[in-house]
Amino acid sequence: MKAAPFAYHRPASVDEAVDVLAAGDAKVLAGGQSLVPVLAMRLGRPGTLVDITRLPGLDALSVSGGELRLGAAVRQRRVERSAEVADVPLIGRAMPFVGHRELRSRGTVCGSLAHADPAAELPAVAACLGATVEVTGPSGTREVAARDLVTGAMTTVVGADELITAVRFPVARAGDGFGFAEIARRHGDFALAGVAVHVVRGGAATLAAFGVSDRPVVRDVTVGHDPTEAGLRPVTDALAREVVDTAGDAHASRGYRARLLGVLAARELVRAHREAHA
Repeated sequence: MKAAPFAYHRPASVDEAVDVLAAGDAKVLAGGQSLVPVLAMRLGRPGTLVDITRLPGLDALSVSGGELRLGAAVRQRRVERSAEVADVPLIGRAMPFVGHRELRSRGTVCGSLAHADPAAELPAVAACLGATVEVTGPSGTREVAARDLVTGAMTTVVGADELITAVRFPVARAGDGFGFAEIARRHGDFALAGVAVHVVRGGAATLAAFGVSDRPVVRDVTVGHDPTEAGLRPVTDALAREVVDTAGDAHASRGYRARLLGVLAARELVRAHREAHA
């Protein structure tokens, strides 16, 4: 199939982009790796595409004040290759699992957050780390916690007259440990189940599960001792039974996804604890 007819607008500023969005029936185009297939299958029929790829400042990538800030036009492949990503190790570990290299060369980090696919890696990483999303609309720019961004499958709190302009990830500190893993039928396919883990030495442990619900599911998984995989399995298995609420499909049943999640969660928690104490 081909996309339904649409108008194309390339604004010269963020304010102009917001004005076009506020006029109604418009969608933001950044990388297009999620939007274009939706258009081609006619699952979406916006009247106008607002291309923000060349807006000044939206391609900025910087580390300042203990945060890695990525503008809305920063490509995933650029993040994957940048030296700055070492300051946020969890992004570096997740990025190779985001689609394929060719898709990452065009797709953007903020675009993945805006699309909010339940099986997407980056929304889970952002939620796990407590990232902050900058959303700009007619009333100016507001900040949204990444854990509050997604409200359902491919649905966010971003209004029809707003766009995500940047996301800020806290950089890692001494005593931080991380874990990331997912299971898919083939590399680059949608995850059947996945986890992102952040452990603070002597502090809290946070886990974000994806591919098992209609949004990233974040839980506190703090334990008061150095865990082992065998010791954690009863805890993570119970957690998996709680958070996995997606219906079974041709790829995996609900029970199979829960089993995958329990194993991945225990394994990556142990890995993160070891790294935090190394």
